[in-house]
Amino acid sequence: MFKKILIANRGEIACRVIRTARRMGIATVAVYSEADRSALHVELADEAVCIGPAAARESYLVIDKIIAACKATGAEAVHPGYGFLSENEAFCAALEREGIVFIGPKAHAIGAMGDKIASKKLAKDAGVTTIPGWNDPIESPERAVEIARGIGYPVMIKASAGGGGKGLRVAFNDAEAHEGFASCVNEAKNAFNDDRVFIEKFVEEPRHIEIQVLGDSHGNVVYLNERECSIQRRHQKVIEEAPSPFIDPDTRRAMGEQAVRLAKAVQYESAGTVEFVVGRDKSFYFLEMNTRLQVEHPVTELITGLDLVEQMIRVAAGEKLAFTQADVKLEGWAMEARICAEDPARGFLPSVGRLIRYRPPVASDRVRVDTGVFEGGEVSMHYDSMIAKQICYGATRAEAIAQLRDALDAFCIRGPNHNIAFVSAVLGHPRFAAGNFTTAFIAEEYPQGYDPTTAAYEDEALLVAVAATVHQRYIERASRIVGQLPGHEFRISPDAVVRLRDVEHRVHIE
Repeated sequence: MFKKILIANRGEIACRVIRTARRMGIATVAVYSEADRSALHVELADEAVCIGPAAARESYLVIDKIIAACKATGAEAVHPGYGFLSENEAFCAALEREGIVFIGPKAHAIGAMGDKIASKKLAKDAGVTTIPGWNDPIESPERAVEIARGIGYPVMIKASAGGGGKGLRVAFNDAEAHEGFASCVNEAKNAFNDDRVFIEKFVEEPRHIEIQVLGDSHGNVVYLNERECSIQRRHQKVIEEAPSPFIDPDTRRAMGEQAVRLAKAVQYESAGTVEFVVGRDKSFYFLEMNTRLQVEHPVTELITGLDLVEQMIRVAAGEKLAFTQADVKLEGWAMEARICAEDPARGFLPSVGRLIRYRPPVASDRVRVDTGVFEGGEVSMHYDSMIAKQICYGATRAEAIAQLRDALDAFCIRGPNHNIAFVSAVLGHPRFAAGNFTTAFIAEEYPQGYDPTTAAYEDEALLVAVAATVHQRYIERASRIVGQLPGHEFRISPDAVVRLRDVEHRVHIE
């Protein structure tokens, strides 16, 4: 087993890896940019190395600086987290050349799955169900229209190197196919320096469901059930859960077996995720494979009892998986909400600044918070806007929803704007509670964005009482000024009027 590892990342995931490494008795090295000098992951690690300016391209994305930090500290292995260099084939290969272990899959597997066109061909050869489409590069908008007609509308136009919603369009007719192709090409070239685009059938009423796989260097691969990731805003996940309320045991088994076949086809080692789009008839099609740890991995950990970071470290150290497919559990239900610094009432504009107050709910065996921030710290303009991940567990889906809603109610954040109220509204929506949703849920239910004044509430009287009480406490504090004339001190009235959605409520406070 390794004695010391370096985490080539920052924020929440760096802190997450450090916690597991510490439990395993492994020393940790953090890397940080000048903007992250006071960050939580720097404080938690045993050692820390500054690797450059705030801009990621000058720090967290510079391979040579990561390798130099490994050599300077004696780190034997690198955990890449997610994002940054986590799916960079050249980074993995560079570490291997230097004799440093990459805690993740081998470079050839990253390369095979990193190209969306090549990965679909490989998946098809491995017997994995793929969406009908055209996977060869397309040379012109006119040719794109011909191909779209052959597949049948609607179609999805996607950049080969795309991700995070970039380089993606849906077309329902010839005009949209022509325009969408040109837009995707330009967007992909600017964002990824790769203008290859492909076209595939657009699955109606789609769900985004992914299978967690885990392989070792001894040829063993297992699947750890599915995650439901359909609650998205502009292709960015908002709420994830495990298992899916839509998947039955037979479909789960079929999807899992196909995911394992694909992993074995590329000799996959470590944790990885095979993403599928699932139609309303439960037909499923391969989307892509993420050759890294996913943001939403905690929900899988809660229903299986496994620590995926620990498993990644053990596999990288050459250990064999200590369990088989028959040993994988699926107990209870887990949900995760991504708490981000953004303003839902203003089109989800990013928000930055100091966390004047940061008080997460009390952790327990059913309530978990993964974060990389602290009270008094900064939400930086240079990096991802995620403040924390709130994860909750219940024996049933209804219990998990209730647990998560209670945890979000208890979460106190002051400073930057955040999306807690919006996430709570989604959790309380009847369609979500019934499990009746697709990837279009947020666009359908919040077409004009989120207006907090329309949020549903269960107990009007409670809200009125709380508002009146808080206001009175504020007046009490404000009235404690010195120098008041004896006998003429400011007296607070026990009566108040609370206006709730243009309705006045008279309140008497005793």
